[in-house]
Amino acid sequence: MEYLVYLCYPILFILLLFGAKLFKKGEWNEGFLSLEQTKALQGFLAVCVVLHHIAQKTCASWLKEEYIVHGLDLFVPIGYLFVGVFLFCSGYGLFRSYQEKEDYLKGFFGKRMLLPLLAFAVTNVIFFVARIRMGDGENAKFTQPFRVTGPDSANPYVWFVFALMTCYLGFYLGFRFLKKDGLRIGLVTLIVFLYMLHCDFWVYGTWWYNSVFLFPMGLLFAWKEPAITEKLKKHYPVFLGLTALLFFAAFFLGEENCRAILSLIPNLPYAVSRWMGVVLQNLAAGAFSLFVIMLGMKVKIGNRALSFLGTITLELYLIHGLFVQLFGFCFIKDYLAPLYYIRNAGLFTAVVFLLSVPLACGLHIGLKFVTEVLIRKKSAVKSMWDYLKKPAFGLLIVMLLITLFYGITSYRKSRDARDEVQAYRDENIVLVEVDGEKMGTVTFGT
Repeated sequence: MEYLVYLCYPILFILLLFGAKLFKKGEWNEGFLSLEQTKALQGFLAVCVVLHHIAQKTCASWLKEEYIVHGLDLFVPIGYLFVGVFLFCSGYGLFRSYQEKEDYLKGFFGKRMLLPLLAFAVTNVIFFVARIRMGDGENAKFTQPFRVTGPDSANPYVWFVFALMTCYLGFYLGFRFLKKDGLRIGLVTLIVFLYMLHCDFWVYGTWWYNSVFLFPMGLLFAWKEPAITEKLKKHYPVFLGLTALLFFAAFFLGEENCRAILSLIPNLPYAVSRWMGVVLQNLAAGAFSLFVIMLGMKVKIGNRALSFLGTITLELYLIHGLFVQLFGFCFIKDYLAPLYYIRNAGLFTAVVFLLSVPLACGLHIGLKFVTEVLIRKKSAVKSMWDYLKKPAFGLLIVMLLITLFYGITSYRKSRDARDEVQAYRDENIVLVEVDGEKMGTVTFGT
């Protein structure tokens, strides 16, 4: 029974390639980035993200040894790669929709941003209730935005909505107020970079921003698609090989957190090494996305299962974590017991999918119905936006001012306490050698 989890790999293979069509030499899948293809791809990626979170709960290296059950080890470090492809496809799709649909930005809030925000709110409520019932009521917050290590929400998996809304907002501002595509994409890239600076300042986990640059990359690809596609077709084997090589190099350097570079520059500041890791991971995500897109030029995927999953990707992403937590070795925190601990990784995986997919489907149907009702009542939505837009922009300015204030005061406190920190370090911290590295140890009490 312990080997049941390894069935995930052939099942994934079948899910991806059942009904696929392979193109011969000189032939190309001209619809490799069509809506049908990208939806199928995103459906497959959503399944991979679920497996990534299950792997983090079963076989990640940071878990206690008694809770480690191997099988999905491959998925532990690669979640951001799947998210990167999703963001690339989102950026590409928005640019294409803007080109092909008249007045696309009219009602953009309702068409693109309302559903993710409603899904964010509903899943937060579900997690909030679950956390109270599981004895974690004190830590169940809807959102605490300015908290070191990231906004504290009832649903710990909602970071993706923050990143996606930032990208969507950047797209709307750029394509609403600028006239040239190059400047528009430049503004989106700037806003994404500011988002990364914000995440870095508050010391969020790198998963908050280690693939977000793939959104403007998708915009850029869509803008220059004819020229890019022509070059890729002309030198396909070379570009495919170089992209794969770049991916593996950036991925392993990023995973090692620049260990080779740090060994050459041992006193490199932590902030610099962290940024080097983030840049390498964005580069790895970009190379991986391009590699996947190039494979799509030769292989057309699509079947009913992928088409179905492609319609519920957001809801599946936001709700599956509930069951990962309820049936893992603990519920969110180490000191909270789960509803029922399923140690067998294969059975655990099956239960998560069997419960998550129907609930995600139900959420999608319900939320889509609500958004369509709201969009049909355009006057009500417009009136609400007219009423809220000034307070919303005011709140945004206040949030930026708070960030700036905390940044300045934090820097000044760190600067003023530098001598005290150094004195404490000299008095209490002893460096010992562990596996050729220096580890700080602190002794206190008796």
